[in-house]
Amino acid sequence: QVRLVESGGGLMQAGGSLRLSCTASGRAFNTYAVGWFRQTPGKEREFVAHTDWASTAYEDSVKGRFTISRDNAKNTVYLQMDSLKPEDTAVYYCAAVRAVYPNSAAYTEVGSYDVWGQGTQVTVSS
Repeated sequence: QVRLVESGGGLMQAGGSLRLSCTASGRAFNTYAVGWFRQTPGKEREFVAHTDWASTAYEDSVKGRFTISRDNAKNTVYLQMDSLKPEDTAVYYCAAVRAVYPNSAAYTEVGSYDVWGQGTQVTVSS
């Protein structure tokens, strides 16, 4: 089973940028679809972005500001976060699944993933 470790979180002022990394240990990482999710106190974990072998998708509130990408040679998926807002404050998690779903919308669902990282805190101040 692949293991995931997130990094790159921290404190940033509104309007700033951070780049999160999700690094996998294990083989054949390129066969996994990867998603980014975030969670704040009192809320359930929610979809942010995902990338599979053919496409990327974003939650509406981060479109145009966040970019997901992957470097299979480094076994790493990135989430570039620009124009950060206080509302982006959350613990960010990456997740992976070695599966091909018939509908790409499945990759936006927490339950579609079976491997999760430990999370990295992102705090955006006003």
